[in-house]
Amino acid sequence: MTPLPLIAYRLATRALEPLAPRLLDARAQKGKEDPVRVDERLGYTRAERPGGDLVWLHGVSVGETLSLLPLVERFVKTRPDLTVLVTSGTVTSAQILAERLPDGVIHQYAPVDGPGVVERFLDHWRPALAIFVESELWPNMLLEAHRRGVKLALVSARITEKTVDGWGRFPKSSRALMNTFDRVLPQDQVSAERLKRLGAHVDELINLKLAGEPLPHDAAAFSRISEAIGDRPVVVAASTHEGEEIAIIRALDKLPDRACLILLPRHPDRAPAIAAALQAEGFAFAMRSRGESIGRDTDIYLADTLNEMGLFLRLADVVVMGGSFAPALGLAPVGGHNPLEPARLARPTISGPDASNWATVTSSLAEAGGLILVQGPHELAGVVAPLLADPAAAKAMGERAKRAAAEAGGGLDRLWSLLTPLMPSAPAKGMRR
Repeated sequence: MTPLPLIAYRLATRALEPLAPRLLDARAQKGKEDPVRVDERLGYTRAERPGGDLVWLHGVSVGETLSLLPLVERFVKTRPDLTVLVTSGTVTSAQILAERLPDGVIHQYAPVDGPGVVERFLDHWRPALAIFVESELWPNMLLEAHRRGVKLALVSARITEKTVDGWGRFPKSSRALMNTFDRVLPQDQVSAERLKRLGAHVDELINLKLAGEPLPHDAAAFSRISEAIGDRPVVVAASTHEGEEIAIIRALDKLPDRACLILLPRHPDRAPAIAAALQAEGFAFAMRSRGESIGRDTDIYLADTLNEMGLFLRLADVVVMGGSFAPALGLAPVGGHNPLEPARLARPTISGPDASNWATVTSSLAEAGGLILVQGPHELAGVVAPLLADPAAAKAMGERAKRAAAEAGGGLDRLWSLLTPLMPSAPAKGMRR
């Protein structure tokens, strides 16, 4: 029997559904929704569903959807008989997936959690298996999909204490939602304990963000930029946040004059504000979004474009991970970003003290000698300068990082074995879908 709070939620969301188009249109006007495809958020689509069985994978935004890519590729290679549908909730994630998804994989914007919307979505796509990444708990979608017999998996799950406290007021409801999942696979022990408190049966720890191949890149663009840089050493500050750029630049201004610093802000739409700050500081910089190239007098290259992390990490002699310096600067913590991305490319990496979102892998890379932790930007020059001065030592550090990254990324095979029993049966050999 469905607990009363979930019944109340369903009634309330059904009553509010008529307002959804207006709210989505308002978000589209602010650039938060795709105005051309906004109807997908209401369960409508222009995309046809191919025949045969379909698996659906969902991630909210950029980080979650990118972590899905190795699993998507495994489905495409290992189970070509299945149609793969990927949904995400942000415009930026959709733009990146448009470039990164394998041929034949369908992308849609995720539907809002209204009962009618959910029914339209499920009526059209009819998934046999649905895989949610991280902390997506949609009551209407989960309950309706479970009622229809869809196999459900919560993968690489990460849940906050605030979420647990919120659902803790409705223990029967949280237990009912957790019971819809056939697999619950948290990404760490902390999330495992929290999910158990919500009533979940935890199967195993799997962190999808630890899996994957080196990020792709445009080889022609690499050659052009590399030629422009010449023999200057390159430091890449990757996935930086507000307040970090200027602090990192000031710290690295103590490096030899020949060094070239490339800034990759986590949110490229912040580029105008970063450019204004750089101009105020008197730095000579070029912006990739404007088509500007690196010249002999360019101090900083602002790489304010999407989906080019693989390109710029390959140009780096040393990588400084952004999102890790906020507390040292008196700012709200971010928790760091994925240090495996430079590690897979054998790049020596420096991280600030706030790597809480990546604590285990950061510790593993540091213990392996492939990553150095500093307490704040003020320590960067003292760590980066020796690596630039000794390329052999920097290369050895990068190779240690690459080996540690390979050891950390073995979870995809375990995940596949756990999901296989939930998948539709493969057709007999020689039969077409």
